[in-house]
Amino acid sequence: MPARHSSTSTPSARILLVDDNANGLSARRCVLEELGHRIATASSATEALEQLAGHRFDLMVTDYKMPRMDGVELIARVRKQTPGMPVILISGFVDSLGLSEANTGADVVIQKSANEVSHLVRSVGRLLRKKKPNSSEGGPRGRRKSG
Repeated sequence: MPARHSSTSTPSARILLVDDNANGLSARRCVLEELGHRIATASSATEALEQLAGHRFDLMVTDYKMPRMDGVELIARVRKQTPGMPVILISGFVDSLGLSEANTGADVVIQKSANEVSHLVRSVGRLLRKKKPNSSEGGPRGRRKSG
């Protein structure tokens, strides 16, 4: 049976999922692929940065707690490397650490919970619709070194 993605106006997108937990990665991948998106995965922040250097993505979804580099540090690096790309941060520590869009650099912060999937689907759709008018294959103007 084909994926049911025609009921919404969300465009198909290339999404990078980042999580050191294989189960979380797999579950989110299944949900987003069901919506018609093309998904790439990374099991660490370092691997995510390598993929971002070689490929264009429309959106990134990252976990917060990962070894060696957490999601907030990854977002800071992504903002330098790919400034306009929307980012969603997912964490089980949103409330306890006071994580928010303002202090993480993410466009959306989602608490891991029973409602995580519906929040993720809504947030992905909203961010992609917001980005659509500006998205182009050209990327940032002139990849010059800033000095």
